[in-house]
Amino acid sequence: MAYFDAASSAPLHPVARQALLASFDEGWADPARLYREGRRARVLLDAAREAAAEAVGCRPDELTFTSSGTRAVHTGIAGALAGRRRVGRHLIVSAVEHSSVLHSAELLEAAGGSVTQVAVDRTGLVDPAAYGDALREDTALACLQSANHEVGTEQPVGAVAEVCREAGVPLLVDAAQSLGWGPVDGGWSLLTASAHKWGGPSGVGLLVVRKGARFAAQGPVDERESGRAPGFENIPAIVAAAASLRAVRAEATEEAARLRELTDRIRARVPRLVSDVEVVGHPARRLPGIVTFSCLYVDGEALLHELDREGFSVSSGSSCTSSTLTPSHVLRAMGVLSEGNVRVSLPSGATEEDVERFLAVLPTAVTAVREKLGAPVASQVAHEEDVLVVDSLGKRCPIPVIELAKVIGDVPVGGLVRVLSDDEAARLDIPAWCEMRDQEYVGEEPADRGTAYVIRRVS
Repeated sequence: MAYFDAASSAPLHPVARQALLASFDEGWADPARLYREGRRARVLLDAAREAAAEAVGCRPDELTFTSSGTRAVHTGIAGALAGRRRVGRHLIVSAVEHSSVLHSAELLEAAGGSVTQVAVDRTGLVDPAAYGDALREDTALACLQSANHEVGTEQPVGAVAEVCREAGVPLLVDAAQSLGWGPVDGGWSLLTASAHKWGGPSGVGLLVVRKGARFAAQGPVDERESGRAPGFENIPAIVAAAASLRAVRAEATEEAARLRELTDRIRARVPRLVSDVEVVGHPARRLPGIVTFSCLYVDGEALLHELDREGFSVSSGSSCTSSTLTPSHVLRAMGVLSEGNVRVSLPSGATEEDVERFLAVLPTAVTAVREKLGAPVASQVAHEEDVLVVDSLGKRCPIPVIELAKVIGDVPVGGLVRVLSDDEAARLDIPAWCEMRDQEYVGEEPADRGTAYVIRRVS
């Protein structure tokens, strides 16, 4: 079985396992106590904090260990907003942030605050100038991930941090996906990360608050972790997290070059092996191990099951793999195809043989899914006022797109196809199909049920 979902959670690094087991004997006591066992635990905790701070590039007293990366994000945003509540209650985020950031933004809006989402281009990249345009006198905080968790695009953190610094606004960076590869450059004010993303144990997050950044911890406060993460520290897990971060950093340069060659191979060969595929994410500014692509006329969940049967664990941002039946907010913000989406995120140590085997089985898996979906029947298509109408109401994507593709050749060049659909994913996938197939997407029209998507045949 080849595990290709390291962006969700990386396998436990051997150094993390060794440190975890060794710390069980020395790190079980309360580090706040002055007796011998407590002092031993305190030594381990302090050493782990210093090692993690060195990897981040901050002072040890600026770094707090939390119970998860999500908790670090929630605590960091809430504390930064509260620390600057006299300035205002306006928050800036990018449209492709992790859900933990977006959930915090929703909470702020529900409490009467305001949020501005900065758009991205089709590669998932933000424009630093757009952050500058979003800044207001009442902006309390801006947030930007260092690299995207779904498509791997690396963001211009340094440039955005400089824009925010000139306006006197702190920037919180979610570095969960990138910290294992290297420190985050730039004048950021707060940073969060999660140990299980770099091969540490789950249940350990990092929150860094730079000296000078106004911060007011929210909720009940106790004496631990500077009052920012109440509760007894999980010292064995913290020690393992810090040890593994140091270990992966030592391997990062060599491993990044190796994994980048493998993902470049996937990016180049998938479009040649499978028809109607869009490789998404920035072609150069991206993490070494992540490559994401979407396949037309494919049910994402069915494709993931096919690949699982072939021995590959991958993930997807397709709407059809989500209980909400809506496309990934990242893919939607980028304006790229969402159907049949596959994210391959290679763990450290992934082999060339596994990648070649993946490329060998992928075309057969895609073909099998496409064949299972079948073709539309003639009764589903009717002509109305010289416009070809395709009724796809009640059908989930990719069926509406498949039916559009089947009939586009039935209208003359310059003719129109009107696709009726009540699946939210069609709003993203039909325009993306038009761009991929060089057809003109005219836009949406009102309909008695669902939405009418109008396409003009160009070629």
